[in-house]
Amino acid sequence: MRNLLVRPWRFNELKNSLEGISQKVLTDSLRSMEEDGIITRTVYPEVPPRVEYALSGLGESMRPIISSMESWGKDYKKTLE
Repeated sequence: MRNLLVRPWRFNELKNSLEGISQKVLTDSLRSMEEDGIITRTVYPEVPPRVEYALSGLGESMRPIISSMESWGKDYKKTLE
């Protein structure tokens, strides 16, 4: 989710940016979010095929919630310093 809030990503870009995640876990997570309507998967008819993942309208509607959680986390972290 974090990455997709910025821009559409290709699978390998996501995998490389998420340290320690296995291909299976990432694939399962993306499929689940696609089935739930949170992200879209676009396949471009090229050789080799290119697939991009992006937030759907439903996913975009979560942006203010995630932003609020981020603000809360930053404020909470300051109380620990």
